[in-house]
Amino acid sequence: MDWPLLSTIVFLPLLGAGFLLLVRGRGEAAAQNARDVALWTSLVTLGLTLLLWAQFDARDPGFQFVERYPWLGDGIGYALGVDGISVMLIVLTALLTPICVLASGSIAKRVPEYMFVFLVMETLVLGAFAALDLILFYLFFEGGLIPMFLIIGIWGGAERIYASFKFFLYTLLGSVLMLVAILVMYQTAGTTYIPDLLAYEFSGTMQFWLWLAFFASFAVKLPMWPLHTWLPDAHVQAPTAGSVLLAGILLKLGGYGFLRFSVPMFPLASDFFAPLIFALSLIAIIYTSLVALAQENMKKLVAYSSVAHMGFVTLGIFSMTPYGLQGALLQMLSHGVISAALFLAVGVVYERTHRLEISAYGGVSERMPIYAAVLLLFLLGTAGLPGTSAFVAEFLVILGAFQRQPELAAVAALGIILSAAYALWLYRRICLGKLEKDALRDLPDLRGREMLAFAPLVLAVLLFGIWPKPLLRTSEASMTALQQTYEARLSAAPQGSAALFTRALSP
Repeated sequence: MDWPLLSTIVFLPLLGAGFLLLVRGRGEAAAQNARDVALWTSLVTLGLTLLLWAQFDARDPGFQFVERYPWLGDGIGYALGVDGISVMLIVLTALLTPICVLASGSIAKRVPEYMFVFLVMETLVLGAFAALDLILFYLFFEGGLIPMFLIIGIWGGAERIYASFKFFLYTLLGSVLMLVAILVMYQTAGTTYIPDLLAYEFSGTMQFWLWLAFFASFAVKLPMWPLHTWLPDAHVQAPTAGSVLLAGILLKLGGYGFLRFSVPMFPLASDFFAPLIFALSLIAIIYTSLVALAQENMKKLVAYSSVAHMGFVTLGIFSMTPYGLQGALLQMLSHGVISAALFLAVGVVYERTHRLEISAYGGVSERMPIYAAVLLLFLLGTAGLPGTSAFVAEFLVILGAFQRQPELAAVAALGIILSAAYALWLYRRICLGKLEKDALRDLPDLRGREMLAFAPLVLAVLLFGIWPKPLLRTSEASMTALQQTYEARLSAAPQGSAALFTRALSP
């Protein structure tokens, strides 16, 4: 196309945020104007991302819609582009943002500023997925910390300050090492242009240390066990839309980082550290599922389930099999939709009762039958019910893990059983039984705005559970090229990855 579609998509939300500064009005009028501007800006952005997906050539494994301009000189430029991996994550981001706006109807404090922060966040996340320059990626990647810090710290719950600082410090400290690694890569390769770095072959020793530096950032962002402890606090204190954004989009930056940088740029190190990743992934799948079963707070239960399901992502990526890679990406997309819907569902009853304790509910289906049906769909989705998108994703991951090592698949399958246990346990405690609590007798069922927010998520979970071909076809060529390049570089290493540790630590 002749016009810069990617730049338009990335910076349109920022333009909408700037327009919010010009919106006039007082009180509820100003709040409604801000909601309208944010909603229409995010909907237009979504329309452009769907156009991007429609124009995308799934047969081409390389980057498309590339825009590259001089910026800082000496190999550092402004560069955007998408492949079969990033284009789907851009669509996911654009889909969830208007849903976040719809889910923010209960926000009454500083609404224009709230919508401003959300639109800035959308630009930063879209930029991170589209960036083809490491410096540009880092700026977008780290810039996203500030809006999320403000969302939790200003509009969060009673302990919002503690949760926001914990989130900020964990993710910032993890990314400092990645910045050092980027500078080393620039000094070594003479460029920060990602396609050039993907073709550059770093020495085995350098791969070892660079991989660890990038791992420190992506493992916290994902988050992987045991670096996940910031996530439950952040979710509990964040407003509903903040939790949707955090679980549905921001966590995916960690998985995207592994796919875009760790595996293709440092294949020897990725092969060497794969057993460590497998161990951490299986611990996350089993341990955090058991922790979720013990929770009495709805948001904490969903937060710990997110850690467990993201364990499938890392398991699939580092299995480095075609099924595992495809399943990992599909799991990121599926989890983005299902976790967003679950946090929306928690937010619906919280807005009515201002209670997050599971014990405060029971028999809700008598008063809210539509809500009970929607909640059941997404809880069965998180349990991997056939016919939902999570089933396809987790099946592919387990199949890929089985091809790599059958024991991995056997242990990971236990996680699916545990996810069914905590999902059904939560549903029974909230929706089933007799309606005995007086505070629940007058609960209204889903309203129009809430049903509008759930509708695209319901459609996505069912459609891609029954017909996942559009997603798999979009990423197939890019994933195949990634896997083939990875295997070729491993085969070209005469001593393999086992000698990395000795060389890296030798004087």
